[in-house]
Amino acid sequence: MAQINPSILSADFARLAEEAEAVRGADWLHVDVMDNHFVPNLTLGVPVVESLARATDTPLDLHLMIEDPDRWAPQYVEAGAGSVTFHVEAAAAPVRLAREIRAKGARASMALKPGTPIEPYEDLLPELDMVLIMTVEPGFGGQAFLDIMLPKIRRTRELIAKYDLDLWLQVDGGVAASTIERCAEAGADVFVAGSAVYGAEDPAEAVRALRAQAERATAGASWACRH
Repeated sequence: MAQINPSILSADFARLAEEAEAVRGADWLHVDVMDNHFVPNLTLGVPVVESLARATDTPLDLHLMIEDPDRWAPQYVEAGAGSVTFHVEAAAAPVRLAREIRAKGARASMALKPGTPIEPYEDLLPELDMVLIMTVEPGFGGQAFLDIMLPKIRRTRELIAKYDLDLWLQVDGGVAASTIERCAEAGADVFVAGSAVYGAEDPAEAVRALRAQAERATAGASWACRH
């Protein structure tokens, strides 16, 4: 089943509890943490995540676009995250970090920038619960979807099938009504959508519509038929 994770990067930060409620029915709430070092933007940290976790029943999907995730990722689990994604480009010991995230009770996910290939990290996949393929350069919302990432999504799905892993494949960046079907056909099953949801007149309806689109595309996808 396709999952839609609205990104609060496109929400009103002064009204986060209300914005979380506005997308009730979403599978997860995607929270971008940026430190102005790994990416050229600064967002929020542990205290805001703690407050958001208390304010919503929707589980939090944390995307850490930060340096030194080995130090910080476990603290976000303790703050209430149900899933924590670290960038493999920033992690010093990704296997150890994934195991620590899991040991603390959250799902462990690895993200890759557009220029980072999946193949060197093939052996890490069994240690993970999800892989995030960035379909824009991380750092800012509202960017245009990079079509050149579709083959990478397909290759990642093939590796998941190769090892018969129960591994979610997430895409983040420019996901909207015009792009979500291509992502689903390529192999993605978890979709982060920011402006496509929070820029809609009815964010909850936008979530439902995007999920329906993704599920229709998945139903006819060759990877889903094999699976």
